[in-house]
Amino acid sequence: MHIHKLEKIWLTIGITMLFVFLAILGVSAFAMGVKPPSEHHHQLDPAKVQETAPFDNPGLHQIGDNEYEAVMTAFTFGYAPDKMEIPLGATVNFTVTSQDVVHGFAIPGTNVNMMIVPGEVSHVTHTFTKPGEYLILCNEYCGGAHEYMKTTITVR
Repeated sequence: MHIHKLEKIWLTIGITMLFVFLAILGVSAFAMGVKPPSEHHHQLDPAKVQETAPFDNPGLHQIGDNEYEAVMTAFTFGYAPDKMEIPLGATVNFTVTSQDVVHGFAIPGTNVNMMIVPGEVSHVTHTFTKPGEYLILCNEYCGGAHEYMKTTITVR
């Protein structure tokens, strides 16, 4: 069997890269102890979301100087609370969960974009530096009338 010189070069490069990748993966996993973030402790019973703190009191709560925690729940066709008003320049720590199915949580024009899984608590932080009305959309198909699932944040 004849293999062209360029094919041998590319095979050598490919096999070398595969061994380099496996070596880096092995060293990081076994020597450095790096592992995926699968053991987080932000779980709750989806059937008891409205009875479980902090989701028993959804809304915007001030936790520091110009820093807020937005506790929200996603459910079929909506979010709770329905609307929020945030001061300009505030940093908002979103704490969101779902009580029924998988939903999305995205604010177009920002870096806020996460999946909301029932029984899991998702977190993302964003600082609102421009005034206006921000739309929060569900970007995961969650059932019929999914396209109506939204809420707004007003930044003043």
